Amino acid sequence: MSLDEYRAAINAADRVLLAAVNQRIDVVRALHAHKKETGTPLRDPAREESLVKELQAENEGPLSNDGVADLFHFVLALTRKEIHGE
Repeated sequence: MSLDEYRAAINAADRVLLAAVNQRIDVVRALHAHKKETGTPLRDPAREESLVKELQAENEGPLSNDGVADLFHFVLALTRKEIHGE
């Protein structure tokens, strides 16, 4: 692969990642509206940790399990910040 081809592949992966994060925020925003209507607590820390453990179990690398945890803790925090300004 040439330098330009590597860069194009990275750019494509970055766009997929961006779209996935935006989609996740949209779904969580809708979930929070549902939770408010039903009186369900917005956050479920046990669910968040369960999600991370499930993703670590499914991870085939090269991202390490610590990397999976770091990534998804960041995504969870970013989602809260985008939705609630936390």
